[in-house]
Amino acid sequence: MQNYLIVLSYDGTDYHGWQRQPKKRTIQGTLEDALARIAQKKVAVIGAGRTDAGVHAIGQAANFKAALRLSEEDLKKALNAILPDDIRVVELKKAAKDFHARRDAKAKVYQYRIFHGPEKNPFVFRYVLHWPYPLNLAHMRKAARLFQRQGDFSGFSSNRLLYPVRKVTRSEIKKKGDEIIFTIEASGFLRYMVRTIVGTILEVGRGRVSLDRIEEIFREKQRTLSSPTAPAKGLCLMKVFY
Repeated sequence: MQNYLIVLSYDGTDYHGWQRQPKKRTIQGTLEDALARIAQKKVAVIGAGRTDAGVHAIGQAANFKAALRLSEEDLKKALNAILPDDIRVVELKKAAKDFHARRDAKAKVYQYRIFHGPEKNPFVFRYVLHWPYPLNLAHMRKAARLFQRQGDFSGFSSNRLLYPVRKVTRSEIKKKGDEIIFTIEASGFLRYMVRTIVGTILEVGRGRVSLDRIEEIFREKQRTLSSPTAPAKGLCLMKVFY
C-alpha cells in the first residue's frame, strides 16, 4: 500500500462541503468514488480540513493509501478523466507511509473575496460576496489586524467542542480593482471562524460595530449578533503548509 499526497482545486458551489454524507454530493465522496473505480476497491481519503457547503479551494490537501501500478502522473490523469470538471487534481505524489494530511498540517491560508460594486459581475459571482453598499475600508483594515493574535476565538465561531485557542499569524485586507480581499493564515481554524470574522469586519465597515467591540467579544468569549456569518461563496482555501 502506497501513501499519496494529493492537492485539489474545486468549485464548491454544487457540493455539500468536503465531508462524505449519505445521499449528498460532497468533494470527499466524489473523490473516493473516482479512486474506487481505479483501484477496484474502496479507498478512504483524509482531508487536511473540512470545507463547508459552498466553500471553494485552490489548494486543498489530502492523502490516501492504495496499491496501484500506475505512475503518479498517470494516476493524476486518470483521476482528472473521471472527476467532474469542477474538481481538479493539481498535484499528486507519493508520501511517507505515516504522512497524515490533517494531523501533519502546520498552517492553512484562506481568502474571502468581496465584490464591492453596484452590479454583480457574471464572471465571478459564484466566488465572491456581492456588496453594493458603502464600506469604510480603512476601518475594515484596522479590524482585520485585530484578529492577528493567539487567543480564544469562541466569540467568532460556532465551536462548542474543540479547544478554542488558535494562533492567527496573518490577517489582512487588500483592495484589488472592485474586490476587497481578506486573507487569513493560522495553524488551525474553528468551525465557521473565517466566515464569522469576515462578517464582523463587514459590520465594522458598515459602521455598526466598533473596533473596541471586537476586543469585547474576545474577552466575553460568546458569539453575538455583532459577529454574523458571511456567506460561504466568497471563501476559498488557498494553501495548506506542511
